[in-house]
Amino acid sequence: MQTGCTLWFTGMSGSGKSTLSKMLSARLRAMGARVEVLDGDVIRTHLCRGLTFSKEDREENIRRIGFICELLSRNGVIAIAAAISPYRAGRDELRARIENFVEIHMHCPVEVLVERDVKGLYKKALAGEIPHFTGISDPYEPPLAPDVTIDSSAQTPEEGVSAVLRRLEELGIISSPYETIPGGDESHQG
Repeated sequence: MQTGCTLWFTGMSGSGKSTLSKMLSARLRAMGARVEVLDGDVIRTHLCRGLTFSKEDREENIRRIGFICELLSRNGVIAIAAAISPYRAGRDELRARIENFVEIHMHCPVEVLVERDVKGLYKKALAGEIPHFTGISDPYEPPLAPDVTIDSSAQTPEEGVSAVLRRLEELGIISSPYETIPGGDESHQG
C-alpha cells in the first residue's frame, strides 16, 4: 500500500503553487503514485462557489480543501493542495488533523510577483481596485516552520520539485525519487 499524505502548497498569488503542484503530480504519477491535485482556483469555482474573500469565507474554503485532503490521504492517496491559505492558524489546524501533512511555502518577494503578474491583479490591488487582495490589502501570514520553502524568485520549478521529493524521502513517504512508490504501478518508473 502507498502511504497517503497531504502536500500543502501555500504562498501568495503568482508564487508558483499551481505550476509546481502540477509538475510534482506528474513526477509522482510517473513513479506509480496515486495523486490528486486540488487547486485553490478550481476548488473555488466548483466546490466553494459563493464564498467571498472575507476572512471567514477564506477560512471555510481552506477547511473544505483540507477535509478533502484528509479523506484522500487517509485512503492512501497523495493529496496536493495549491491554495493561498493566508492564515497560519488554518494551516496549523490542518497539520494537527491530517497525518503526514507536509507544508510547502512558495516564497516570492512582492516586487517579483508584481513584475511577473500576467493578469494585472497586483497592479489593480495596489491601485485600490481589488479589495481584500492577499499580501496587499489583506494579510498573508507565512509559515513559521514549513517542511519545505521554495523561493520561486531564485529557484526553478524543477529545483522546487526536487526539493519536495528530497523532503518526502527524508520523511519516509517515498523511498527515493527514482524508485517506484510501494503499491504503485512499476511500469511508470521515472
